[in-house]
Amino acid sequence: MDSGSGLDPDTGNKGKGSGGGNGNGERKFGAFFKRVEPFLPKKDLNPRDLRSWAKKTGFVSDYSGETSTSTRTKFGESSDFDLRKGRDQIVTGSSHKTEIDPILGRNRPEIEHVTGSEPGFREEEERRLNRNEATSETENEGGKINKDLENGFYYPGGGGESSEDGQWPKPVVMKFGLRDNPGFVPLIYYGLQHYLSLVGSLVFIPLVIVPAMDGSDKDTAAVISTMLLLTGVTTILHCYFGTRLPLVQGSSFVYLAPVLVVINSEEFRNLTEHKFRDTMRELQGAIIVGSLFQCILGFSGLMSLLLRFINPVVVAPTVAAVGLAFFSYGFPQAGTCVEISVPLILLLLIFTLYLRGVSVFGHRLFRIYAVPLSALIIWTYAFFLTVGGAYDYRGCNADIPSSNILINECKKHVYTMKHCRTDASNAWRTAAWVRIPYPFQWGFPNFHMRTSIIMIFVSLVASVDSVGTYHSASMLVNAKRPTRGIVSRGIALEGFCSLLAGIWGLGTGSTTLTENIHTINITKVASRRALVIGAMFLIVLSFLGKLGAILASIPQALAASVLCFIWALTVALGLSNLRYTQTSSFRNITIVGVSLFLGLSIPAYFQQYQPLSSLILPSYYLPFGAASSGPFQTGIEQLDFAMNAVLSLNMVVTFLLAFILDNTVPGSKEERGVYVWSRAEDMQMDPEMRADYSLPRKFAQIFGCKCC
Repeated sequence: MDSGSGLDPDTGNKGKGSGGGNGNGERKFGAFFKRVEPFLPKKDLNPRDLRSWAKKTGFVSDYSGETSTSTRTKFGESSDFDLRKGRDQIVTGSSHKTEIDPILGRNRPEIEHVTGSEPGFREEEERRLNRNEATSETENEGGKINKDLENGFYYPGGGGESSEDGQWPKPVVMKFGLRDNPGFVPLIYYGLQHYLSLVGSLVFIPLVIVPAMDGSDKDTAAVISTMLLLTGVTTILHCYFGTRLPLVQGSSFVYLAPVLVVINSEEFRNLTEHKFRDTMRELQGAIIVGSLFQCILGFSGLMSLLLRFINPVVVAPTVAAVGLAFFSYGFPQAGTCVEISVPLILLLLIFTLYLRGVSVFGHRLFRIYAVPLSALIIWTYAFFLTVGGAYDYRGCNADIPSSNILINECKKHVYTMKHCRTDASNAWRTAAWVRIPYPFQWGFPNFHMRTSIIMIFVSLVASVDSVGTYHSASMLVNAKRPTRGIVSRGIALEGFCSLLAGIWGLGTGSTTLTENIHTINITKVASRRALVIGAMFLIVLSFLGKLGAILASIPQALAASVLCFIWALTVALGLSNLRYTQTSSFRNITIVGVSLFLGLSIPAYFQQYQPLSSLILPSYYLPFGAASSGPFQTGIEQLDFAMNAVLSLNMVVTFLLAFILDNTVPGSKEERGVYVWSRAEDMQMDPEMRADYSLPRKFAQIFGCKCC
């Protein structure tokens, strides 16, 4: 029988030990200390792979997040283990060691004593390698998701430009950040580049609404000049006093559909004298009321409360419905001259899709200048068609009203001449060389409850549109998320900008253009200094009356073709907000699908109540003529007009449905992709964030932290 006893560290049981005079010593210390096997370091490690103590010592864990990395380094990249040839050359020398798991509280083997000659070793290691690689991918993906959730967004579907290997997209790298100053000359270039890429959104709205109000070519030129002036002024205001993100303010497509509803209502479509001025004054009054509502929404703090209920599942279908609202107007108007419209649409698709990767002197011109390049090429093509006599018809004069033409064949030719000829407009002959837009240039606004209610709903939708743009822009320029106070400040300033638009008689409200996201993404320029310099150029150009006349002479078919592409891009940008959500969620796709479908179908029900005098309206204006003859009839004329108009607007119905469903159907924050905004405390502690979003020093002293 052995005389000594000790504690076996491997089994945890008491064992007998032989010993002489040291037996008592072993019993004395063995009761308190565990016996540790001598450490034998590995000899074949690659120094480049040593990143932690565990890897240096050969520590292999089946629980730690580093398991896959160390395992792959040991068996996958080292020459000691060849899976393809089935040979293993693992150097032995590590001892069997037991470690207590700090999480599970139980013993587990960490470093196995292995030899390549043991039976079944190769199969066991292959199974272990496959298990570790699968675990690594899951843990890496989970870590990335958790990191994104901490940053305030989650988009399993990816965002931005997808990577080559189909993995998670790489973050967009900006050439110039929010506060970068590349120099005066580059600022001029990048500023003009930004506005040129948005020329379709900035110029073509007046080409739609002014002819619909029976405005003259001179009136169209004046409205375009006013639009250039207000775009420059409001963009500068936003860069200094709004959210301070590099976002252009201008005439928004959100206001276009309700403007067409008012224009084609029974009261205004039947006017014979001063139709343009009377309709414009009605629009001015409605826009002013809607802008005041938006100002109150922002400055009162109500927008901060509303932000808790505005999420990507609400923003995505709402913005998409803004573009889809014009599917009945787009190509029917462009089809008035197919020899211009079809080549233009094809050229836009070629530039933006097939030639998007082509660089000219290091600049991707076809991506940045797709719209102005395509429009210029087709406009030149139309000019040669006009000069070549393609639209010369004997005995037909485009200047004679169609009602005075007796020959039916000549009526068709005159219709083609007005929509296709580049010299059909007399704006160049009638416009002044220098003209400064001024407040109330069309007369004092008219205020009526029916149109004011419409614009209040529209200003709410415009605010939701801007919230999605603010969030996407802050993520795109790699800035911290703005606080709710900053978002409210931006919405309030947009209301003030729309107030200026109503006073100057722009015809639409002024808000953040959704197309900014696409422009920043393709130009990689996020400097607000560049936007301010470009805005100053727009203000100067707005005083040149002849420039507005040149833009006013663009054929309507050409403008409608460009708008077809821009409206489609608006739909795509709206739906891209879903990348912040779980796109595979049945809850989300159902809410988006139902909102979009009913957002198109319910207005179609109201639009089928066409006016009795529908023959005087072109087919592409009929959906906007339901305000005066819709099914909503209570006997209160003002209320009936407003409700029929509101329920015939696609984006309003879509927003209401998405807002109600998203906030009543249960769903986790990760599933919904809830917008997470920064806190005011974060801004106080982060100097970088203060530099990005804080008001200029003098104004910050006036407003304090309430607007931050």
